[in-house]
Amino acid sequence: MFEWLENTSVAIWVGESLWGYPFMLSMHVIGLAIVVGILSMLDFKLLGGFKGIRTGSFLPLIKFAWIGFLINAVSGVFLFTSQASYFVSSTTFLTKLACIFVGAILTKVMQGKLVEAEAAGSADDIGMKGLAIFSLLLWLVAITAGRLTAYI
Repeated sequence: MFEWLENTSVAIWVGESLWGYPFMLSMHVIGLAIVVGILSMLDFKLLGGFKGIRTGSFLPLIKFAWIGFLINAVSGVFLFTSQASYFVSSTTFLTKLACIFVGAILTKVMQGKLVEAEAAGSADDIGMKGLAIFSLLLWLVAITAGRLTAYI
């Protein structure tokens, strides 16, 4: 099945054209910057940073982070097609996917808690330090595993 995927026109365009892989990789990095940039700033706020910014101010940004996540997912699928047989047997790639999956669930949980706290008027002290640390760790491991996939 993965060999078939590698032989689709999309996979061939990504893997063999002059612009396919660089374009998709650029989109992937843009999506990554949006997702991890916004979520890491939220995590640092939850850990006590950015005293002048209300925690509730991150709610619209989290919605934008989901757009970045979508950009990453689409570009990631395109990139995956070009080397599917390799990626499905790569421990670092599978580690990356696991961290992204758990990170997305954790983001949804944190978003829900933030919405609840904002509605209650207590969004600046919502006690999510453990979740923020776990979130930072997940995204750090996902990024590191993603980069190592190219070399291991």
